[in-house]
Amino acid sequence: MLELCSIASGSSGNCICVGSDHTHVLIDAGISGKRIEAGLNEIDLKAGEMQGILVTHEHIDHIAGLGVLARRYGIPIFATEKTIDAISNSKTVGKIDADLFQVISPGKRFSIGDLIINPISISHDAADPVAYKVVNDDKSLAVITDLGNYNQAIVDELQGLDALLLEANHDINMLQMGPYPYPLKQRILGDRGHLSNERSGQLLCELLHDDFGTVLLGHLSKENNYEKLAYEAVRLEVTMGDNPYKAEDFPMYVAKRDSVTDIIRV
Repeated sequence: MLELCSIASGSSGNCICVGSDHTHVLIDAGISGKRIEAGLNEIDLKAGEMQGILVTHEHIDHIAGLGVLARRYGIPIFATEKTIDAISNSKTVGKIDADLFQVISPGKRFSIGDLIINPISISHDAADPVAYKVVNDDKSLAVITDLGNYNQAIVDELQGLDALLLEANHDINMLQMGPYPYPLKQRILGDRGHLSNERSGQLLCELLHDDFGTVLLGHLSKENNYEKLAYEAVRLEVTMGDNPYKAEDFPMYVAKRDSVTDIIRV
């Protein structure tokens, strides 16, 4: 059994709880420690029960509460070596005991409790970013955000999923017409930026199978997207795409930036 719950997901902060009956971990801690603790309490868990924090990359919307949780509870932090270096040089998170850091490498699986975790190298403008696939017995889920683009290796690694949190960051037209300065627009649209709603739907089309479970759309931009638009755009890509499935064939929800989602169990 696996479960997935978004404590917060959006351009302003990300924190996802993933676990089994016996083990729970956080993927990122990009909101305040207080909000993380309150969110976990809503699903009858406690921050001190987390057996690890898996960091995708060092941007502040993924590590804002990392230092607080690490210092308060001594939770091990798993990240790539370059990400750890970047976190250690960040003044935002404060001092973290070096012994709490556990170095991981993209493509090399590791275990926490009864969870098998595979870090997947992704294209984003950070030191050495990864996404995470989590396996328990015959069930698997993945948290895939902060992709400027995706390749066949990512598609291959994500086959057979039972649940997925997938980035649908922006609507291209909203971004292009919006107030962001031109260099930032180009960064977001580039191969090391973020997935648009359409690209999110196209990646999803590559992953669907007859027993596919639930999709949770996440990491929406506050300025360049909104929930209904992301939801409908991704659904349209699936229904119109070159695949045998329709959007209504599986559950799809949008993760909230400021509230806890229902727990997805597979």
